[in-house]
Amino acid sequence: MTTVKLIVAYPQPTDVEAFEKAYQEEHVPLAIRNLQGMTKIVATKIVASPQGVPTFYRMAEVHFPSMQALEHCAGSEGGKATLANAMKISSGGPPAIMIAEEDTSRF
Repeated sequence: MTTVKLIVAYPQPTDVEAFEKAYQEEHVPLAIRNLQGMTKIVATKIVASPQGVPTFYRMAEVHFPSMQALEHCAGSEGGKATLANAMKISSGGPPAIMIAEEDTSRF
């Protein structure tokens, strides 16, 4: 089954504690409230890399049932406000924003 998702990859923050506070207390509730049509959010904290300090500190994957649903959400006022907040809290530079198709196999 193929689904689509919006991926937000946050670079290493200048202040991890401040970023985590803003992410958990401000951004996640905003995203849950504003991102209409999403089916789930997967939040990942990057803890290590065999290549040294990881480029990214955190990734958020916001899943949608279709590209149309993702595009509708991204164009909405809530989607725009949530993206603006992601930019605001990302103290290590702008986050990378990507749209992906995901094929899932379960074993």
